[in-house]
Amino acid sequence: QRDIHAKKAKYSGLPRLAQPLLDSLARRGITSLYSHQVQAIEAAMAGRHTLVATPTASGKSLCFHLPVLQGIFEEPSSTALFLYPTKALSRDQESSLHEMLKSSGLSVPSIVFDGDTPGDARRSAREKGKIILTNPDMLHAGILPNHAKWATFFQGLKYVVLDEMHTYRGVFGSHMSHVIARLKRIAAFHGASPTFIGATATIGNPKEHASLLLGVPQDEVALIDESGAPTCDRKVFLYNPPIVNAEMGVRGSSLKAAVRLAGDLVDAKVPTIVFAPSRNSVEVMLKYLRQRCAQSLSAAPGGVERGIMGYRGGYLPKVRREIERGLREGEILCVVATNALELGIDIGDLDAVVCAGYPGSVAGTWQRFGRAGRRNSQSIAVMVLNSGAVDQYLARDPEYLLDSPAEQARVEPENPEVTIQHLKCAAFEAPFIVAAPGAKLSHPQAASGEGYLSLGSEGLREALEYLTGLGLLHHSNGRYHWAGDSYPASNISLRNIGWDNFVIIDLGTETEPKEETIGELDYRATHTMLHEQAIYQQDAEQYQVERLDFDNHKAFVRKVEPDYFTTALTYRKVKVLDVLENREERLAVHGFGDVQVLEKVTGYKKIKFFTHENSGYGDVHLPEMEMHTTSYWLTLPEEFIQQLEYPRAVVVDGLRGLGQTLETVAALALMCDPKDLSQTMGEGELGTQAKIDNSAPEQIGQLDPTLLVFDAHPGGVGLAARIFERSDELLDRCRELLTSCPCPAGCPACVGPSDGSLRKAVSLKILEQLEKNKPIIH
Repeated sequence: QRDIHAKKAKYSGLPRLAQPLLDSLARRGITSLYSHQVQAIEAAMAGRHTLVATPTASGKSLCFHLPVLQGIFEEPSSTALFLYPTKALSRDQESSLHEMLKSSGLSVPSIVFDGDTPGDARRSAREKGKIILTNPDMLHAGILPNHAKWATFFQGLKYVVLDEMHTYRGVFGSHMSHVIARLKRIAAFHGASPTFIGATATIGNPKEHASLLLGVPQDEVALIDESGAPTCDRKVFLYNPPIVNAEMGVRGSSLKAAVRLAGDLVDAKVPTIVFAPSRNSVEVMLKYLRQRCAQSLSAAPGGVERGIMGYRGGYLPKVRREIERGLREGEILCVVATNALELGIDIGDLDAVVCAGYPGSVAGTWQRFGRAGRRNSQSIAVMVLNSGAVDQYLARDPEYLLDSPAEQARVEPENPEVTIQHLKCAAFEAPFIVAAPGAKLSHPQAASGEGYLSLGSEGLREALEYLTGLGLLHHSNGRYHWAGDSYPASNISLRNIGWDNFVIIDLGTETEPKEETIGELDYRATHTMLHEQAIYQQDAEQYQVERLDFDNHKAFVRKVEPDYFTTALTYRKVKVLDVLENREERLAVHGFGDVQVLEKVTGYKKIKFFTHENSGYGDVHLPEMEMHTTSYWLTLPEEFIQQLEYPRAVVVDGLRGLGQTLETVAALALMCDPKDLSQTMGEGELGTQAKIDNSAPEQIGQLDPTLLVFDAHPGGVGLAARIFERSDELLDRCRELLTSCPCPAGCPACVGPSDGSLRKAVSLKILEQLEKNKPIIH
């Protein structure tokens, strides 16, 4: 348990605002603002790029609503662009903005512009919109390539708001830095130079992160990171369920333990949010909670079905909006959600958070804990640990979670693959002009390319010449024009997700047939949740998948009442397609090449509700999910293993631990998110047969253990190639990390949790042996 004491509010006088805005605040009972709000508003109104890095529920929305509306009041021709990482968040913030506009009496046309916006509304947005709320994907593929239709909007662009900036990290963040560079370039093309206002949850490097995303020096970013908002007393608990199998070290179900604790809170009428580790577990926990609390909520309006709701990706947008409204208005007492509710969607006042399992990062944990305690009362946050290695490490060393600083957000705008992709988009949007060394360009010319990110004229010229050589650009009179046939933005995804969703259609009953769409799932989730005979769960009800029309992206389901749910069985295999480079250092082999990552759902098992007993299996016949990407690999031949003087299985486990260490240091060195890389152990994917010692029959047929670290993005984005190029440096960093980490046998910060095993020691031994085997350079 850890007690976090309340903090009193720090107020400042209201900044100089137009009377309608002051009246709007007064109608909402606001006579003064928190100190950080005033600092942010004044910095933004002074034209400084501003970043607000304060906790959840500290009133960050006012930090950008007020300066934007003040700017439009002073200059009626000015406009603003609000960027949110998800469509759901932009829709949520639209209602908040409209409330402020209504209470102030200001007539400022504002609208959400995304894939769900009807055609008539799109035309109106382009012609009349003063405030446009959208997401990075729509800006990238829908607005910037068609900027001529938005000429009036871009001419007046005064502010750009970037909410939830901590989500722009890794390869997605690197893409986003280029989208922002293209946005600044097009704004300059139309004669505007907007001020950026950012908001982020707690991260370890907010100013550096904003500087890289915006492409400006750090001293041009005003950072406001000391919150003046009050906080309540909060009690934080880490709960480890009791052991149910001492021999195997297996503990009780974290889902059932979380349900039991949340049920006690609901019975006591404490507004609660429960975070589940997956979409399927949301539905299982929702079913358990409703049954657990049926009696205590029987008299509540709407009963237990309305008092406890689920929230996850796959619910229709209309359903999610209704749940959000019910939470804000206090109709819903408890919500069971995935990380979809980690972001700043307004869900009203909650007093308790229950997390089933560690979410994978310190920052994510505190982001979840921050969803409760929005009132000046006591709140509690409970982390229910599971039997997994990381969770059990936290049980032994809770200070790792409670005292460690938030992780840093990493982006690399100069990633060459990402840069080339966006230069194509930028050239399509407007020609590039590159100045001769020392020459100065006029303002409209500067908008056409000078200073694109931090490439500089020479770097930009080289990249443009490369694209010219490919026939995608045409160079004439100092200008580089787009010459390709295709529409480049349509082929570039900012994030590693597919847009080809499957719709879920309820067939009704035999006596009352119907065809009603009840949800949607992405391509990857369809394989695990919508295969034929799967039990698809929604709103704690069960539907059996009767037919999956894979070609037309439809799943037909019928409501059933089984005593079990299903969970998919999958496997992943990485196969090397083309060895681009190989480097043998005496015994060990470092390699780089193109790989095929195959994931396939092979079957499913039936899990009994409540007891979680396995009650049967079934086969699944779906195509493999295939991704071609690039990978670095490290192969240890049998002679190398023999030098270590450890059993082969122990060496393989040590190599697996080294893989986690390498993934960690590579993410830091390459400034990407750990999720942009993936690693696996292979034996034989490379076709490298081990040298067989005939005197040791047990070795016959064995293949060399191989560690593969690959780009988790289709086609690769250059990360694996740079791991190969810098493998010696990165392995040195691995050794530094392992020797400096104070844990005795392994922890999440180095080789992964290791309770008394030799993983850390063997990882160090492998690194030592690699160093010995390096060729001597005279």
